[in-house]
Amino acid sequence: MSQSITFKVQPGGSLRGEIRVPGDKSMSHRSIMLGSLAEGVTHVRGFLNAEDAMSTLEAFRAMGVEIEGPVNGEVTIHGVGKHGLKAPQKPLYLGNSGTSMRLLSGLLAGQPFDCVLTGDKSLESRPMKRVTAPLAQMGAEIETQENGTAPLHIKGKAGKLKGIHYDMPIASAQVKSCLLLAGMYAEGETSVTEPAPTRDHTERMLSGFGYPVVREGSTAKINNQGKLTATEIDVPSDISSAAFFLVGGSIAPDSDITLKHVGINPTRTGVIDILRLMGANIEVLNEREVGGEPVADLRVRSAQLKGIAIPEHLVPLAIDEFPVLFVAAACAEGKTILTGAKELRVKESDRIQVMADGLQILGVDAQPTEDGMVIQNSQIGSGEVDSHGDHRIAMAFSIAGLRANGPITIKDCANVNTSFPEFKQLATQLGLNLSSI
Repeated sequence: MSQSITFKVQPGGSLRGEIRVPGDKSMSHRSIMLGSLAEGVTHVRGFLNAEDAMSTLEAFRAMGVEIEGPVNGEVTIHGVGKHGLKAPQKPLYLGNSGTSMRLLSGLLAGQPFDCVLTGDKSLESRPMKRVTAPLAQMGAEIETQENGTAPLHIKGKAGKLKGIHYDMPIASAQVKSCLLLAGMYAEGETSVTEPAPTRDHTERMLSGFGYPVVREGSTAKINNQGKLTATEIDVPSDISSAAFFLVGGSIAPDSDITLKHVGINPTRTGVIDILRLMGANIEVLNEREVGGEPVADLRVRSAQLKGIAIPEHLVPLAIDEFPVLFVAAACAEGKTILTGAKELRVKESDRIQVMADGLQILGVDAQPTEDGMVIQNSQIGSGEVDSHGDHRIAMAFSIAGLRANGPITIKDCANVNTSFPEFKQLATQLGLNLSSI
């Protein structure tokens, strides 16, 4: 793990300029997984060279896939075909990446070899039963720790998995993707129905590689009859990374920023919808489609935000963006209420509790509830907060400095490198007074 990093933000300032944030993390993971299983050579541009996506890349290298790069966001994957992976010589260490662990558990359940998936302390405390339980229904054999966490010991059941229909109890793109990947190795049809829409990058990218996936309403279906054919992938900028600047540009006075080439997949744009409901001034410009994914430039200017009750149907579409949306809520007139977001309690940290604790230290009236938070408009003060090693919390409190009345110190920020290594550089380029010690 990286050494300890502390962020220090001086109060005030505005954000101005034009930037392109790094490539989408979800799509970077999936490009490596599917490119490795494809026949032929896949070229990826815009790959996110950050610790999480690199954990996936190194795992496939360890299973015998030749991967060149990343160099300037470009990766070349020499696919081994659907049945070409080899047993890794040692456990696959996946760092802090929940996406890597959950998706790989499905993909590896149907291989002809056994393997072990491990991760850092944070990853090994996150719930894995949500994938191991439905995989067991398909015939997979995965041993977890007593409480259902990693390390995961996966016994390869090549040719023995059976397709199932699974009604997901909670909306989770990772669970859906895990089961679809397992379905590529299962006899018969595997179908997954979600209770609310979640990101659909896996289905889109499978189609991009020529693997048949059927989508009917809230159900996705797959079988083991398809094959993946190498393709070109241009990864759009990550809207979850752009979200910090969408909020910063909204709350800091006299701000005007443009974020280039951002992925605006409709399963990911909850943050734009929520900010617009709060009165944000966000323009979607130059809309286009790149490799099956919608992309646009986003222009955001200062606005007086208003507190709202966040519609529950938007919650799964903005689940990763809530830490910084809580900062927006502190700056919004009146009261903002979030419900239906219990999933936030089992992310890299308990994001409801950790954000509430930090906001309260900074003098914000933030009351955590079981499945969300109630935040009253408050002056953000100065103080020292702990990100608990959670990258999105560290970046959210950095943005809070734009409206603070004194400096904010944020401890334990090394994990920003898991999703957005250029955060400090781009934030300071736009005008945030941020330093690290």
